[in-house]
Amino acid sequence: MTRKGQIAVIFTSVRTDADAEGYAAAADAMEARAALQPGYCGFHSARGADGLGITVSYWTDEASAKAWRDDPEHKLIRDAGRDRWYARYDLVVAKVERDYDWQRA
Repeated sequence: MTRKGQIAVIFTSVRTDADAEGYAAAADAMEARAALQPGYCGFHSARGADGLGITVSYWTDEASAKAWRDDPEHKLIRDAGRDRWYARYDLVVAKVERDYDWQRA
């Protein structure tokens, strides 16, 4: 699957030690909710033992990515993240110009 032309929202964060169960539940809920949004094309996510995490979500266009940003339930979880779960985060929005993949046969 090519991602060329899609919008990539790159969210890099450092977690606190607070409320791991609440964080996991919120992350699962946001993954499920994002998948229902028009223009959603998928995501990749990883988190290290040191708390550093990277999540990249893909959207068909800028309007879809902005609609996800403005989703009321997403906003509530984002606010909870600032209050409890994140020590810091940053976000980058980019248009995918090219992509490729490789897999061992």
